[in-house]
Amino acid sequence: MTVACVYVVHIVSETIRVSSETKEALLRLAARLQESTGKRVDFDAAIAHLVMKEDKDPNAFASFVGSVTGMEPREMLDALAEERRLDELRAKRKYRS
Repeated sequence: MTVACVYVVHIVSETIRVSSETKEALLRLAARLQESTGKRVDFDAAIAHLVMKEDKDPNAFASFVGSVTGMEPREMLDALAEERRLDELRAKRKYRS
């Protein structure tokens, strides 16, 4: 008797827009992480690292976006989350059938 197992993996990827400066900063961060861990680090892992770091230290985000002035790190994150929500609404309106 032969038994076959079938695994279905659905990989969801999203596209985000970042400035060239942010992309370069993420690339530098990914390189540092890769050097320290000895493992390949892509942009997703670099962003995940920042998010986990922010969860542990809310001021950590400020060091990454140091060019933003006049806002507290929590305000920046809230503003980014709101913009993301608005982007998703715009995309749904634009691409709905």
